[in-house]
Amino acid sequence: MGEIVSTQVAVLGAGPGGYAAAFRAADLGRSVVLIDPEENPGGVCLHRGCIPSKAYLHAARVLHEASGADRYGITFDKPQIDIARLSAWRAEVVAELTGGLAALAKARGVNFLRGRGTFDDAHSLRVDGVGAAQTEVRFEHAIVATGSRPTVIDSFLPNSERVMTSTGALELKSLPERLLVIGGGYIGLELGTVYAALGSRVTVVELEAKLLPGADPDLVRILDKAIRPRLESVRTGTKVAKLVEKGDAVLATFESSDGAHDEAEFDAVLVAVGRKPNSSGLGLSATSAVIGDRGFIEADASGRTAEPTIYAIGDVVGEPMLAHKATHQGLVAAEAIAGRAVAFEPNVIPAVVFTDPEIAWCGLSQAEAKAVGIDAAVARYPWQASGRAKTLGDDSGLTKLVIDKATERVIGAGVVGAGAGELIAEAATAIEMGALASDIAAVVHAHPTMSETWMEAADVFYGRSVHLYRRRA
Repeated sequence: MGEIVSTQVAVLGAGPGGYAAAFRAADLGRSVVLIDPEENPGGVCLHRGCIPSKAYLHAARVLHEASGADRYGITFDKPQIDIARLSAWRAEVVAELTGGLAALAKARGVNFLRGRGTFDDAHSLRVDGVGAAQTEVRFEHAIVATGSRPTVIDSFLPNSERVMTSTGALELKSLPERLLVIGGGYIGLELGTVYAALGSRVTVVELEAKLLPGADPDLVRILDKAIRPRLESVRTGTKVAKLVEKGDAVLATFESSDGAHDEAEFDAVLVAVGRKPNSSGLGLSATSAVIGDRGFIEADASGRTAEPTIYAIGDVVGEPMLAHKATHQGLVAAEAIAGRAVAFEPNVIPAVVFTDPEIAWCGLSQAEAKAVGIDAAVARYPWQASGRAKTLGDDSGLTKLVIDKATERVIGAGVVGAGAGELIAEAATAIEMGALASDIAAVVHAHPTMSETWMEAADVFYGRSVHLYRRRA
């Protein structure tokens, strides 16, 4: 064993949850050691997930907008895409952000150790450095924020360079002519549409009957209609039964829900069938912390595990696996360690799919409301009635509210269209604060904006929308 470091708080994992926890603990006057294998804080989200993918999605959006600009009299030559430069730009964005986090850690006095940590007991862990160095960290409290990793299907050519996870896809080393995306969830659709915009012929295969299983069908229907023309094929209710390398290609065998089989060749395959928590190999068996059957670490609303000195947050404690959830849990855990009476108990956690168009939602859907005994109404405002949507050149979107009929409280919301990820914040705020539909309707929204579609949707509920006429029964 090499150096011995003593600290009040040790944070294992420097993603959005881990670095937020470390920074808040330092701000509360605790000595903090932050541990991560990467050179700088940021975690998977910043290095190989949220940020790199959104950089590419912005580029894809630019290409899509340029291709449709002839509708209003602007034409461009066919774009010349420099894959190497695009990948380098993504790396520059990541480097700037991770470097900024490193500077913030230093300014706060957070001791950043690069390496992988393993618990020896409830008060110490070993950090195996990137080199040969090993450090023992002795702590009063620890926070596990080790995140998650892509699910790998072992039978799908695990050693083939032609089969990749989201991590490999974001490296964008080359552009396959024919790309198969296995999984029609948010990762598969986001990356699939990026590759399609850059020039690949993309086929998306989803086992369930519709894309984005679990998302609001009203929203998914609009997205589905918008992206199909840009993709080679979208196959729902279909299983990839087998992958076999065949020369310079991969031969995929498909099995439809009716039992029919067919085959097609691809130059590369992206497996995007979900993520699994990074809870194994941490040495938690040397503590009283409990890992459940699905691999998630069991923790209470403050993040405390069955081992009083150890907390856990983020993807490693369960769904939803979202960076913003991890951040808030990290802040709660740091404050709980500092002795404050806190708990992570949000009414809603917004979800966003950054496709083109974007989809975002929060709270309960109508079906979920019914399942818990709430008689709910749905108020839909189509963007065909939005002047701002018209000026943006895309009025296919939709804004909707789910409202408890008895109380008129807003209990759910969804939006599909350009900027949905930004728009959902107003709905999340309204639900978190217990707002009524009348509260949203009474707020004077700027015109012309997309945000005023929330006001219009609330007015639809009351049957008084200015820009949407509904004949009285």
